[in-house]
Amino acid sequence: MKHLLESNNMLVKRFINGLLEENCYILSQNEYVLIIDPGSSFNEIEKIIGDRTVLAVLITHYHFDHIGALDEVKKYYDIKEINFKSQKKQKIGPFEFDIIKTPGHKNDSVTYYFKNDKIMFTGDFLFKNSIGRCDMEEGNIFKMMESIKNIRKYNGNIVIYPGHGEESTLEDEFKYNPYLKGELYE
Repeated sequence: MKHLLESNNMLVKRFINGLLEENCYILSQNEYVLIIDPGSSFNEIEKIIGDRTVLAVLITHYHFDHIGALDEVKKYYDIKEINFKSQKKQKIGPFEFDIIKTPGHKNDSVTYYFKNDKIMFTGDFLFKNSIGRCDMEEGNIFKMMESIKNIRKYNGNIVIYPGHGEESTLEDEFKYNPYLKGELYE
């Protein structure tokens, strides 16, 4: 488990789990918690959360490596799955975030943007120096290109937390990621 960020009273922890080394993120503010992409290791999630209150589980997309423990998490913490398709801006307890649709890797891919903390959880849409595969079921390179154009509108000082691998910043991705540099899709 890695402690990633502490700002505006929010703490972000990441732990890597499963055969595909998926990143699960635990966000906490005081006694409240959000889980992003629970992966397949419910026992580890339970240990990290302890006696704090889980308000919701957020899913960046529904591939098996990101949702393996989803049913256990929902049942154990008695939380319902929330449909975020109808609204962009969300407030759950002390957490405020925007939902950015980022299809390409998968049709249901979304990015969660916590503007006050200048962080994004990109799932398998955007990685450090790369993007998610578009050659799998529901993948679509043309939708990915549109998502990339959309994400290039955001400020470079935003830290991205991907579904696999290390974090980065949009600024670094604009400089070093061949897909975001603008050379391939302009």
